[in-house]
Amino acid sequence: MTVTVEKGARATRKNRHPGPRNLRSPHPRNSYALFLVPGALAALAVIVIPFLMNTAVSFTSWQGVGDPKWTGLANYRDLLDDAEFWASFRHSLFMVVAMAAVPTIVGLVLAAALFDYIAKHFGTRMAAILRACFYLPQVLPIAVAGIVWSWILAPDNGSLNALLKAVGLGSWQQDWLGDPDIALYSVMGVMVWVQLGFPLVVFMAGLQRVDPQLYEAAELDGAGWWRRFWHITLPQIRPEIYVVLTWCTIAALKVFGAVYVLTKGGPGGATDVPSYFSFTTFFEKTQVGYGAAISTVLTVIILVLSLAFLKLQTRAEDAEEGART
Repeated sequence: MTVTVEKGARATRKNRHPGPRNLRSPHPRNSYALFLVPGALAALAVIVIPFLMNTAVSFTSWQGVGDPKWTGLANYRDLLDDAEFWASFRHSLFMVVAMAAVPTIVGLVLAAALFDYIAKHFGTRMAAILRACFYLPQVLPIAVAGIVWSWILAPDNGSLNALLKAVGLGSWQQDWLGDPDIALYSVMGVMVWVQLGFPLVVFMAGLQRVDPQLYEAAELDGAGWWRRFWHITLPQIRPEIYVVLTWCTIAALKVFGAVYVLTKGGPGGATDVPSYFSFTTFFEKTQVGYGAAISTVLTVIILVLSLAFLKLQTRAEDAEEGART
């Protein structure tokens, strides 16, 4: 009798207090897809559908009014023989150097110096202040930054020419944005200043996850700062390097605001880039189909490069995992 009562009490307690398994959804993974629906719908409405419409327009001859005239691949054949189109893409390569290669290299060195030297000798607060100073150009609207730099680089009363004259280097004064030979390099310098803060912040965040014992052991073995940077910092933050290179390369290929504010593609097309070339073809020349072809080609190039960077990153991570095992 006692045994029966005890078994009944245990069964009652078991039914009264069900375990966590009973509270779980029988298909938990299916509920996760619901959170992707808003983002998928937004991407469909803002990215996919406009891109398909733009691609369709690129196969037509259209001035923005009236009915488009189907021309097939004529716009793309014209692009192959368009010297302005190829010149704009050559300028994009310079922008990739200014907005991806140089900021990545300089940002790596500065991040390692702030993290491994400034923070240790002057405190983390000083490192944070310097990091914020480098990141400030990223916060400024590109229109504001472009206007300020156009004042600095003005040929007559610009701050840079005035400074060169004041220090006895008046022969170095230039029309920085008006000379076709140096206008592109001037824009590149401005873009290095604008873009530098992003890699710096990403790399300093990546350095937070590096085991400090690696640096301590290397320092005890007599490794200098450069050897610690080369053999510890670079291998440990390789994923961040891929992210920065991918992001900055895409930003360089689609750069528009800085060119529009500083030079408007001039002088004589010396600073023209594909995005601005597409803009002028659309709205100034009203060759909508041809402008759509330019932007379609640019989008495809960006997608291919993004997939290539992701593939390289995945392959590098797989190789690293294989070396560990």
